[in-house]
Amino acid sequence: MTPREQARHWEHPALPGVDLLRARYVRHTFSRHAHDGYVIAVVTAGVEGIGLPDGAELAGAGGVVLINPETPHSAYAGTEEGWAYQVLYPAREVVAAVAADLSVPRGTAAFDTTVLHDPVTARMIADVHAAAESDNALAADTCLRLLLARLLARHGAGPTAARGRSGGQAVAARARELLAARLAEPPSLAQLAAELGTSPFALLRAFRSRYGLPPHAWLTGERVKEARRLLDAGIAPAATAATVGFTDQSHLNRHFTRIVGVPPGAYQRERKNVQDPLPDAS
Repeated sequence: MTPREQARHWEHPALPGVDLLRARYVRHTFSRHAHDGYVIAVVTAGVEGIGLPDGAELAGAGGVVLINPETPHSAYAGTEEGWAYQVLYPAREVVAAVAADLSVPRGTAAFDTTVLHDPVTARMIADVHAAAESDNALAADTCLRLLLARLLARHGAGPTAARGRSGGQAVAARARELLAARLAEPPSLAQLAAELGTSPFALLRAFRSRYGLPPHAWLTGERVKEARRLLDAGIAPAATAATVGFTDQSHLNRHFTRIVGVPPGAYQRERKNVQDPLPDAS
């Protein structure tokens, strides 16, 4: 990251199941990845570009970005000055609890838009961050629930339909299970296809159709997710890299930063409650 880039990725005890990111990026690019939970962000300066399965969108200052679980996406500077934003990453369970209070049908709720311009919602996202950063637990929890209720009421598309299991989808799902079980030492595409009784190209096509990413990119994302769990548990970055299958710590650093937005060391320091106003992301 350049000296002008700063980021803080952290969590607050009053918001279990929610990660927070406050950052300014200029040249940093998030590689294509997907989250288990939601992305709710407000752009506070500059322009963010969001690469989505159906094309790219831009969000300028004041714009709100909503990304549903398991939606492959990338993020990059939409202007030479880069962008700054505040992000909330609520887990599915957090959103589901609010949806249940609103009598939304059971299932994974989805938002029907990616970029919207709503000053009230933008301010509410900032309010969650401000309350958490000032250690006002009651306000942080309250602001988050009010925000989610507003978004579900105005932009909720209802639970996503369960995907059917065609032959190709079933093969893709089984491939994902096998890759997850062999995170550190995965098979090659040809080996995986042979084990599943299909061809490499057919497997690649089915996997991308179901999950929006090729197997190797999905595997990288899963390794980063597991790395986060290990770092949260206090495991050193070097040991974490070896455990999840990265060749060395620099390999972990590169992929972790491109997906999470901060290096593993900075991420782990925040988990140990090191309170800096806005630590440098380098």
